[in-house]
Amino acid sequence: MKRLLLIAAGAALVFPAQAAAHATLEKTSPGFRERLASSPRVLVFRFDQYVKVLPGSVRVYSATRSVGVTRVRSDGRYIRAALPRLPKGPYTVRWHALSGDGHVVSGVFTFGVRAAAPAPTEAFGASGPTRTEHIVRWIYFLALALLVGGLGFRLLVLRDALTARAEKRFFVLTGIGVVATLNVGVAAFLLRAEDALQLPLGRLLYGDLAPIAQSRFGTAFIAMTLGFALVAALLFLAWLTDRAALLWPAFLLGLGFASGLSLSGHSAVDAGSSWKSELADWAHLSAACLWIGGLVQLVVVVWPLMPEARLAAFASFSRLATVCVGVLLLAGVYLSILRLPHLDDLWTTGYGQVLLVKIGLVSLAFAWGGLHKLIVVPAVARGEEGLLARLRGSLIGEGMVGMAVLLAAAVLVDAKPPAQPALTPPAASSVRP
Repeated sequence: MKRLLLIAAGAALVFPAQAAAHATLEKTSPGFRERLASSPRVLVFRFDQYVKVLPGSVRVYSATRSVGVTRVRSDGRYIRAALPRLPKGPYTVRWHALSGDGHVVSGVFTFGVRAAAPAPTEAFGASGPTRTEHIVRWIYFLALALLVGGLGFRLLVLRDALTARAEKRFFVLTGIGVVATLNVGVAAFLLRAEDALQLPLGRLLYGDLAPIAQSRFGTAFIAMTLGFALVAALLFLAWLTDRAALLWPAFLLGLGFASGLSLSGHSAVDAGSSWKSELADWAHLSAACLWIGGLVQLVVVVWPLMPEARLAAFASFSRLATVCVGVLLLAGVYLSILRLPHLDDLWTTGYGQVLLVKIGLVSLAFAWGGLHKLIVVPAVARGEEGLLARLRGSLIGEGMVGMAVLLAAAVLVDAKPPAQPALTPPAASSVRP
């Protein structure tokens, strides 16, 4: 069976899919996110094949309103749109055209006149993250926990060989995690692209995603997708060859590529951000994944399939979980201080209120794990096996708290922290002769 799967995977790589034939935008003038010293007279679009303009093919917007385009014409592979004189400020260009194969291709890009251009995901008309994106982000965090936390539990807690059934269930859970990480990541990218392009799904399939792919968010998405594909390959090979040593590079790569979320989020771009905030955000996410993913492995793999290993696994995981929740709490407090200019922002702003809920949940999880460590572990060590048998329900409850923490984190990732206060220049001192 494993040989057949290996042959099938190789065949999938040998026979590539046929490329689409619709028109592709090769270059624009002004360029993507270009900052200009003066107003451009014309917008120029160059495609790789013949295109035809449609009604409203080119629309230009300032930060607050639509800017009239005086004339739009197509000339073979080129579309040109004449512009009125544009004042200083950021501008968004939304375009669509009919390619030679009959598909309507669309896209968006931004530029600035004596001003910085916004990211395509913040272009005029983009509504920002929605509840759907919050749910998708939450599922992504859960998938990452299944993958990274599951691998961490196997390597750091269950160092000995697993039974055949337990090994199979371990690979099923981590396999679900890596597949979900890849696919939910693609869904998150498409949702963000759909919002930036303002297109229905049918039109989005022929949308020009290059500006979004070139943004910080898009670069992180591409790197993480390629990275987790490599993790999936290592996990697959570890299962095929029964070589647990391959799990170590899969685990380390998974932890490393999870940093893409920290390098493209608030900790990297907001005021006051630095390598310290990026490191704290990555440590925060990694600790949450190790804790929650480990809980899943403990409840779903060890408890039902390895009863003889329950005590040792629980005691070892209890030490790991204490460290993880402690890191989660400390990193969260640091990031909270960094992102909230005033203490009352905790209860007067939406961001602060969600953060307050998250801190409360993490504190509850810390106390829950502390009870396990201070009461359950010593009791079981004294031989009270009945308590260990009833512990599974408490671990499930702790896991539910962890999932709630990830839900709050998913909302916070897409939320905008309160604006930092403007720095007041020091008053000039008067010097008397």
